[in-house]
Amino acid sequence: MIGSIYVGMSGLQGFSQGLRVIANNTTNMNTPGFKSSSLQFADMFYSTTGSGNGMMQVGYGLNTAGTSLNFSQGELRQTGNNLDLALDGQGLFTLRDSGGNLHYTRAGQFIFNEEGVLVSRVDGSKVMGIAADGSLTEIRIQNRATAAGKASGTLKFSGNLSSTATDQTVSAVKVIDSLGGEHMLTVKLTNNGATTPGSWTVALMDGTTVVESKTLQFTDGRPDAVTAKLSMTYKPAGLPDVPLVLDFSTNVTSFAAGNLSTLAFASQDGYLPGTLTGVSFDDTGTLVMQYDNGQTVKGDKLSLGRFDSLDAVQSLGGNSFAATNSLAWHMGGAGGGGFGKVRSGMVELSNVDLSQEFSDLVIMQRGYQASSQIISTANEMLQELFNMKGK
Repeated sequence: MIGSIYVGMSGLQGFSQGLRVIANNTTNMNTPGFKSSSLQFADMFYSTTGSGNGMMQVGYGLNTAGTSLNFSQGELRQTGNNLDLALDGQGLFTLRDSGGNLHYTRAGQFIFNEEGVLVSRVDGSKVMGIAADGSLTEIRIQNRATAAGKASGTLKFSGNLSSTATDQTVSAVKVIDSLGGEHMLTVKLTNNGATTPGSWTVALMDGTTVVESKTLQFTDGRPDAVTAKLSMTYKPAGLPDVPLVLDFSTNVTSFAAGNLSTLAFASQDGYLPGTLTGVSFDDTGTLVMQYDNGQTVKGDKLSLGRFDSLDAVQSLGGNSFAATNSLAWHMGGAGGGGFGKVRSGMVELSNVDLSQEFSDLVIMQRGYQASSQIISTANEMLQELFNMKGK
């Protein structure tokens, strides 16, 4: 009967641990990136008496064999914050704490700190990226608040240049120099058809000054490939030269239309310096910086980790996990090598199944009550034995 009390006590201890695991899962049902766990039960050792048909094995109760993590993916929920990141598929974000230790998380709630370094909002750990040589590096936007402009290189035109017109002037041709300054130039076309059919003189003008002029030739109303792109050099005062290509090769014709020409300036490929307006991450986990000049610049790529076996990962708290066996871990980037894709502006919620937890809760409660009843019964029997001895 003393042995029965010990067996019942092992049940009370085991089921109380199971209740604690369920309580932890349930209270973290709204914790981003939380992974639920379950307690593993096992029977204790046995003692054997007798042999053959008279052999008897007596167990010594309940034992707990540790917890098992459930790494199934939780629901991805939109937050509207581009620095909230979720992984759609396998993988964990890689973090480095102030002590230089690596840990991992599915809770991608990040922010750039005062130094321009991407860190976790939970504990301030730095989010790791992949450097060009494959090593781990910090993800920074420091010194990226502005982006340099680009000087114009190609000026494109479109429309019909009437073959019967004597001349055509295209104004407001925007050119950006190497320092980001804007210049409004003019292109004047003069018909040389009287001497050479289909021939036009193209003059690039800065105000009334001719920058440079060249010949544009049409054949059957289409620009000849040799002269369709005219190279000229614009020399703004006090600034470096700007090599330009006047491109008439696409969507430009020269058919008879009286004095009405629709030829116009279409576009140029330069842009002004820009100021950083927003940051986000694409599906591959690459930092994307948007500037107010319409340009986007890509930065570092997030480093992800994944494991082959649940035995290689351990919960640390604070939405973080540690690698217990580096041989079972793999590092890489999103979208390849078995890793999932990064979803910007979303967070992964807890994967706790509340209905399953309540079902397990009832089982734990019944087990605890049964173990308690065993102890009470064994105690009554032992008390009865003492009473018999007293008589």
